[in-house]
Amino acid sequence: MLSSVRADGPDLSARQMTIFLQVYLAAPPHTVRGLAETLRIAKPAVVRALDTLGQLDFTRRKRDETDKRNVLIQRTVKGSVFLSDFADQVVAAVEAV
Repeated sequence: MLSSVRADGPDLSARQMTIFLQVYLAAPPHTVRGLAETLRIAKPAVVRALDTLGQLDFTRRKRDETDKRNVLIQRTVKGSVFLSDFADQVVAAVEAV
C-alpha cells in the first residue's frame, strides 16, 4: 500500500478501492444497488465512490437497455491498467519480504 500511495497515480480511499476491486474482480453485471447490498454500505456512499472512479475513467455508467431503471457499472481500459499496475506493486512488495 505504501508504494501505491507514493506513486504518481491516484490515491484511492479504502471505500473507493473496495468498490473498484468488486467491479473488476467479481463477475458483472454491477449496479449501485447490487454493490451496496454486496458490500453492506449505503447507496449514496457507492454513488460518491463511483463518481470519483468515473472521473478517473476507471469505471463508466451505462443505462441498462433491458431495464431502463438500472444503471450498469462498467470496467474501462484505464481501470484495467491501474489494477494490473497495482497487482504488480503487490507482487513486488511480497517478493521483497
